[in-house]
Amino acid sequence: MSFLIAVPDMVASAAADLTGLSSILAEANAAAANSTTGVLAAAEDEVSAAIAALFSAHGRTYQALSEQAASFHAQFVQSLNAGAGAYASAEAANAAQAQSLLGAINAPVQALTGRPLIGDGIAGAAGTGQNGAPGGWLLGNGGAGGSGAAGTGQRGGAGGAAGLIGIGGAGGAGASSATGNAGAGGAGGAGGWLWGNGGAGGAGGASTFMAAPGNPGGFGG
Repeated sequence: MSFLIAVPDMVASAAADLTGLSSILAEANAAAANSTTGVLAAAEDEVSAAIAALFSAHGRTYQALSEQAASFHAQFVQSLNAGAGAYASAEAANAAQAQSLLGAINAPVQALTGRPLIGDGIAGAAGTGQNGAPGGWLLGNGGAGGSGAAGTGQRGGAGGAAGLIGIGGAGGAGASSATGNAGAGGAGGAGGWLWGNGGAGGAGGASTFMAAPGNPGGFGG
């Protein structure tokens, strides 16, 4: 079995570069056409005329070959662009199928346990102090905690924990307060049980009385 890896954007970029090269060659050939296909004789004798005719014939042959090469070049660029489009379409179709399959796998696990089997946790909304959702049981990073509501001194949300493999979510920033203690930063989520670093703790909010420190980050896996 053979394997092929193609990056559509790179193929399309190469096609664009080749198109630019074709334009440069076409301009150069057009500029040289008159002087190479109509070479003037160095003198009025028969030998000079024959040499000029020979070089002119070579020039016309080159121009004919250049036109054929330009046609092949255009076809090649067209094939590259078509290939890039085909790969991009196939990639999009495969991604949609994979996402659909992942959704079918995650749905029952999410319903039973409240977290997916594979996938990153959802981050807490900014200004709510919500905790980040945990990542997938097998693979997934924890969601970041939401920041506290501005001016309320609300604590930042804790970062979600990772599953077996993944990085813990960062803690949300604590909210500022003009009348009392500022909110503490949320704790970082724990890293994966098998592999993964814990999330960083959120920064404490500013206060007119004191600045509450951010909580420490979660432990790594």
